[in-house]
Amino acid sequence: MFEAMLQGEMNSHLGYDTNDHGYKETSTRRNGYTHKSIKNSMGEVEIDSPRDRDGAFDPQLIPKRSKDGSGIEDKVLSMYAKGMSQRDIADTIEDIYGFEISHETISNITDRVIETAGEWQNHPLKKFYPFLFVDCLVSR
Repeated sequence: MFEAMLQGEMNSHLGYDTNDHGYKETSTRRNGYTHKSIKNSMGEVEIDSPRDRDGAFDPQLIPKRSKDGSGIEDKVLSMYAKGMSQRDIADTIEDIYGFEISHETISNITDRVIETAGEWQNHPLKKFYPFLFVDCLVSR
């Protein structure tokens, strides 16, 4: 999810999608990835953060040299799932986190993340899943 969000942010930064072979109005191009570890709500995660040739890409959702993801992926998806517009999500992120992000960037992020989430939702399930149901009564 983090990588999909960063790709969406990179698309917004450059003004074109990955593998777009048409004319580009920007002088910089994609230039591989930087490997980093970040902490999120599920623990520590290894991600590949995209970079551009001139180093102008400065991701807002997971800033350079930052090691904390703190559940922002869940917040963006949750706001989007609740029907908030991209502009409303951008305003809310600015209120909560203190940085400005355009509604176009939010749109690119949700487009990338929704695709990844759809793939995960449609993966084959196992035949059986063990679970434990605990019920108790406490009297004082």
